[in-house]
Amino acid sequence: MRRFENYVQEIKYEVLREVSRLTINGELEEQIDNIPEVIDPGPEPRTRCCIHKERAITVERVRLALGGDKENENVIEVLDEACEECPIDRFVVTEACRGCLAHRCTDVCPRNAIHFINHRAYIDQNKCIECGKCKNACPYNAISDVMRPCRRACNAGALSINENKKAEINNEKCIQCGACVYQCPFGAIMDKSYIVDTLNLLKKSQNNPDLNVYAIIAPAISSQFTYVNIEQVVSGIKKLGFKDVIEVALGADMVTLHEAEEYAENIGEKGTITSSCCPAFVSYVETNYPKLKDKVSTTVSPMIAISRIIKKIDDKAKVVFIGPCTAKKMEIKKEDLKNDTDYVITFEELVSMLDAADIDLEKCEDGLLNNASFFGRIFARTGGLAQAIEHILNEEEIEVDFRPISCDGIEECDKALKLTKFKKIDKTFIEGMACKGGCIGGAASLSHGPKDRREVDNYGKLAREGKAKKSISIFDKESISLTRKI
Repeated sequence: MRRFENYVQEIKYEVLREVSRLTINGELEEQIDNIPEVIDPGPEPRTRCCIHKERAITVERVRLALGGDKENENVIEVLDEACEECPIDRFVVTEACRGCLAHRCTDVCPRNAIHFINHRAYIDQNKCIECGKCKNACPYNAISDVMRPCRRACNAGALSINENKKAEINNEKCIQCGACVYQCPFGAIMDKSYIVDTLNLLKKSQNNPDLNVYAIIAPAISSQFTYVNIEQVVSGIKKLGFKDVIEVALGADMVTLHEAEEYAENIGEKGTITSSCCPAFVSYVETNYPKLKDKVSTTVSPMIAISRIIKKIDDKAKVVFIGPCTAKKMEIKKEDLKNDTDYVITFEELVSMLDAADIDLEKCEDGLLNNASFFGRIFARTGGLAQAIEHILNEEEIEVDFRPISCDGIEECDKALKLTKFKKIDKTFIEGMACKGGCIGGAASLSHGPKDRREVDNYGKLAREGKAKKSISIFDKESISLTRKI
């Protein structure tokens, strides 16, 4: 039986499910204004100060479910109405303050924001610039740092607090990883949704011989629906109206071969090459280390690879990616990748669609699943890509120096990129994963539990094909471009 990780996830699900239900029934346009009363019936509020506040927040959630601000290219948005419960003052003096004679906190404060009353320090929040020097100087650890969870989660430095004490996203710095979405305890930051677009596309494809809609599922699905088997999930997805369900891991197998070949050809010239599978990592390099862009692999991501394969085989195809990643919603907007993958929905959104259509996965029969290799399936976790490339290099007997480092989260990625920038790194390949744990730690995962990595490995071992090259032997690889523009 499915359970939600927290109440934030459940409320988000309720809104997405209702929007999906109305879309499926063709009632969205006429019933959209009633959604807040359905989600928050009242008269007592569930989580906020009053029912009116709850409904105002639900209106914003519905707006994001419909695609959000169309003029804002960023796929992550702040729900202004919901962003108000966090402490507005970051540094606060606690009862541990002894009013010591050293006064080190006042000495280091660059804005003279700290003063003493009755032998106790106080911070003038109108002067404080939140530099943290006072906290570091206090010998009693008497100054508390209550940084907002969203800011703490944003290792890209894209999130700040504006003059109204609301969270604000710098679109130029944002890498769309969704860490702030997952970490906000009030659900005040959300990713825009393609759920209505996807459902309308499925409705359009019904009894239409000129339109075939395919679902491609990320390998991270292995750690999501633990209460049923993968084959039942495949069957449930098909019941939504998809013509077929295909593993993105097949694209990963193809990417492995292409990236191994690219690595062998270029490592002598470049010295170090980075992966390109994680769009948030690629964005981080482009934004923060633009001089290293030429070291990023030109191989497309597994999502793009399998989408191109499908559209090469079926010229009537439309492709919808299903996974745990919010950054994928931005990847499909890239100029050189447009029209490869048509829409991206998350595992959270998939569950909402299934429930809205009254599809019970536990009652579904086993469906057929295209079989990728063990190595394609373990792309979902940190270290999987490096392991897959090493497998190909050994299998093809390509004699080349391969010393990988698998970076788990943006902080580790940043350290490796800094070393590369200053030519201090002793590794030849950087596998960059923006989310801790890899794709299984994606912001829109249903589960972020500690057993996720083991679930991925177990899923990989179920593959009939142990080798990446064999799983894609039926495809005409030469006719499919697996290169992206830098």
